[in-house]
Amino acid sequence: MMTNGLTGRIESVNVGRPRTVQFRGKPVTTAIWKSPVPGPVRAEGVNLTADDQADRTVHGGEDKALYAYASEDYRWWGEQLGTELGPGTFGDNLTTAGLNLTQAVVGERWRAGTAVFQVAQPRIPCFKLGIRMGDAGFPRRFSIANRPGAYLRIIEPGEVSAGAPIQRLDVPNHGVTVGDIAHIYYAEHARAGELLLAPQLPGSWVRWAREIAG
Repeated sequence: MMTNGLTGRIESVNVGRPRTVQFRGKPVTTAIWKSPVPGPVRAEGVNLTADDQADRTVHGGEDKALYAYASEDYRWWGEQLGTELGPGTFGDNLTTAGLNLTQAVVGERWRAGTAVFQVAQPRIPCFKLGIRMGDAGFPRRFSIANRPGAYLRIIEPGEVSAGAPIQRLDVPNHGVTVGDIAHIYYAEHARAGELLLAPQLPGSWVRWAREIAG
């Protein structure tokens, strides 16, 4: 399904490099600490210029090139936690405004700045989110909230910057959203076969859905 509506904007572009922190008495390398940067930043390959991931076997790669999180969801978390959360707190590269990322359809494409991105999958948090938040139980709380944000593929390299409009170029008709994936993964395995309706679903999710669905 084609659409040419302007649907949101980039509120912040955030980057970070791996650092080593202590977790339960052991060193852990993570790049979850992201900070806003000014000016246009190039998106190409599997990340942004000046950004990196510590372990691309589970973070990064083509199907997790960038992570987007909505400012609206940050405000919700701020109310829940009683503190303001700035852009990049959850390790997001793009903090968006005006988009319901939970309802983003797998495979929908956005133009932001001169780059084109494709929604690939939700974030399934690991213990490193707990390290970032100073709460080992936070990943579970994040999962239950079903506000997972969206990992993006870089379809066309280009430059993005804070304030750039996000234009939704097209939305597939299958209707499988990142919120659906997260919900089915955590709470409703009986619906796993529905995920296979999305041809743009990453291979790891295809394998999981086929295994669970039998």
